[in-house]
Amino acid sequence: MDLTQPLEKILSLTDLNEMTDVISGVLKKPVVIEDDRFSLLAYSSYYIEQFDRANQQTIFSKSWTTSILKTFMDEGIVDQLKSMREPFRVKEMQEIGLNQRVVVSARFKEHILGYIWVQETEPSLTEQELAFLHDVSFHIGKVLHKKNQLARRRDERKNDFFRKLIHQSYQTDSEMKWEAAQLNIALPSSFIVTVFLLDSIEEETIDDLYETIALFANTLDQPAHVFTDHLQVTVLLGGPSEELPASARVLVRTVRSQFQEHGLYSGIGNAYSSMAMLRKSYLEALEVCRTAAFLHDNSEMEPEYSRLGILRYLETIAQYHLSTHYVNEDLLKLRQKDADAHSDLVRTVEVFLLNNCRIKPTAEELFIHTNTLKYRLRQIDELTSINFNDFHTRCQLYIDLQLMKRDLR
Repeated sequence: MDLTQPLEKILSLTDLNEMTDVISGVLKKPVVIEDDRFSLLAYSSYYIEQFDRANQQTIFSKSWTTSILKTFMDEGIVDQLKSMREPFRVKEMQEIGLNQRVVVSARFKEHILGYIWVQETEPSLTEQELAFLHDVSFHIGKVLHKKNQLARRRDERKNDFFRKLIHQSYQTDSEMKWEAAQLNIALPSSFIVTVFLLDSIEEETIDDLYETIALFANTLDQPAHVFTDHLQVTVLLGGPSEELPASARVLVRTVRSQFQEHGLYSGIGNAYSSMAMLRKSYLEALEVCRTAAFLHDNSEMEPEYSRLGILRYLETIAQYHLSTHYVNEDLLKLRQKDADAHSDLVRTVEVFLLNNCRIKPTAEELFIHTNTLKYRLRQIDELTSINFNDFHTRCQLYIDLQLMKRDLR
């Protein structure tokens, strides 16, 4: 089959929808074009019923869903998309409703601007058709480059606007609203701020973090603004207030799963309905990050400011303990016992406290029998002066445990 004529036709076009229709007609297969963050730009199908479940979800939500993106990251497909220049095949993945694909990046001067996905229904693409797809990709990359130049300038002006909001650079509310109108920014009725903070200064890691956050933020139902500031990435989510905390938690959880080997701290502020409270939500999220950084805890700590509780005071308490040479002798005895007898008494105390000193849930969390737990509690009673019935003792014990864990990390 001679593909010279359809290739020439595509090279004469600048409309993505028209180009997608031609590609789909030539290959007789469903075709989807996405930008570099996997947002839907255009789609066409020779037979509309050929779109698989993954395609249907993308068309409905206008971007990849979080589950598709996470699966593609875990499988290394996103890395392949960034590194491979020739069309390549992506295997069928029934768990996300994905039939086999052929994909090629759309590039302009070594920069990836988007991706062309062909659902490989029978028969498989021939070498000639793969070469046609490769040739087409450069023209589409050029078209996307022209579109992106204007979009990037517009996005950066929007990001500057939200940076100024966070740092309270506007003198009046009317001044803020006037600039928002000039930039065609629809201010959300409610919003929530999430901050990601790196303890690394490697530029490549920060760039990877920004790209990962932007990709996952793009899969959420709420509009998101993502921007960087030194070692941190800030995300502003807008939308219905009752949906914002859950979406922020999904974002934090998925980003953390991709940066488990890095010193990444994340925090979520409270949701507010007045833009005047944007800085407050930002500072709340930042406080969670700084508390996690102080505790050297980038995985276990809850990311929401609303659940920070007494942890927000630990740095101040640690400074007081240092100045007064305070140590919890009871915890030192238990730690020594654990070291000598390979027991787990310190962990038992912590889980017991977190379960409000209830036997059954503590035993279940520790995966031990209730009789084993009772035996451990008798050991703790014999070794220490801890009185679990005293509220103030429990508070002090929990604080000292967190600070001891920090020193051991």
